[in-house]
Amino acid sequence: MPVVSITLLPGYDPDTQHRMVNRVANAVRSVIATPEAGTTVFINEVSTYRRDGKVFSGGRAPHPVASDLVNEFLLAMQNRDLQAAQSFLHPDFQMCFPGGVVMHALAELVTWAQSRYSHIAKQYERIEESWQGDVTVVFCHGTLQGSWLNGEAFAGIRFIDRFEVQDGLITRQDVWNDLAEHRQA
Repeated sequence: MPVVSITLLPGYDPDTQHRMVNRVANAVRSVIATPEAGTTVFINEVSTYRRDGKVFSGGRAPHPVASDLVNEFLLAMQNRDLQAAQSFLHPDFQMCFPGGVVMHALAELVTWAQSRYSHIAKQYERIEESWQGDVTVVFCHGTLQGSWLNGEAFAGIRFIDRFEVQDGLITRQDVWNDLAEHRQA
């Protein structure tokens, strides 16, 4: 039964500490076959420490919750508030949509979508995060609903979006969905 101790400088709010102990516990359980009740993670705070000849008494700023950032971005996109949506994107942002269509600007996406449907919205079934070094990967999946160019409604079309978030900005979005299969039918 693993017991993990984390030592932090003071100043981290309770929500940040809660996120940290939960993520560390999940990481431990992904490596060791131990039940939830058998995994203990706790945080100690120290007032100061010395490293590389320098004395520190405060920690670095926490990252924003990547899935919250992605949710806000997607809501801005659904509302067609491109200026707000742009504020979530890294300057080198790249998105890849079905058919291997790669775009770098939200205006490109809007123009591309105009030939596919007149309106679209997402119903989320699950949002998940994983971590790869400095990058948080956010997966969103669920169903699409909206209307085709001829005004006919559609619903229940599967989708998965994969986002890469680094330093509080979305750097990449990959989109998979069954829209083309339903459009042909």
